[in-house]
Amino acid sequence: MILKGKTALVTGSTSGIGLGIAHTLAAAGANLILNGFGDADAAISDVKRHGGKVAHHPADVADPEQIADMSDYAQRDFGGIDILVNNAGIQHVAPVEEFPAERWDAILSINLSSVFHTTRLALPGMRQRGWGRIVNIASVHGLVGSAQKSAYVAAKHGVVGLTKVVALETATTGITCNAICPGWVLTPLVQKQIDSRTQANGNTAQARQELLAEKQPSLDFVSPEQLGELVLFLCSQAANQVRGAAWNMDGGWTAQ
Repeated sequence: MILKGKTALVTGSTSGIGLGIAHTLAAAGANLILNGFGDADAAISDVKRHGGKVAHHPADVADPEQIADMSDYAQRDFGGIDILVNNAGIQHVAPVEEFPAERWDAILSINLSSVFHTTRLALPGMRQRGWGRIVNIASVHGLVGSAQKSAYVAAKHGVVGLTKVVALETATTGITCNAICPGWVLTPLVQKQIDSRTQANGNTAQARQELLAEKQPSLDFVSPEQLGELVLFLCSQAANQVRGAAWNMDGGWTAQ
């Protein structure tokens, strides 16, 4: 229970990676503020089994005013944010010349600008308490590019850069800021890609392996639970001097 008495806000945490991270932090004793557009009641009930206080705030992180309301809620009902995990994200795939401008704006807003807004609002309280952890769920695409993912790659590279700046600005404090860069994770979004390939070749196992083989040498998915354990490590005393890292968990993707 190394996080007993701490409050964690995890954006995009009603399913997938965010929910897995929320489980790990709750099991370590943290109180949780969930956020996202999924089934909030089910997510709260699921995370509550670890004990602790769990609530959900419905902020659309594309909107700075709603992020500010979520920050005020955290201060009012939980006493502030000790651990901030920026996980919310969306994706769209298209060549640059065909990429809809409104999708570019939406991806940059949710995947990058929201990280800035949540961070700027969480930092004053962390500084006042002399301790804080900011973990940004970037992506392997914060380190390398892939065709037809211009907005996502640009946003995730931006997250890695912002992480480094915040780490430098908090370097002499008890606050750390790091990024995690996952490769393929078996989320509902990735499952849709597998389903699409399965429709083409009629073999789900083959579709999974083909998807992994294109990028991820381990031929295995990263799990939300593994990501949660890495977040927990970054919240521990052992990680006090891990600052500004872009920690890839990608089955060897960026080793190639």
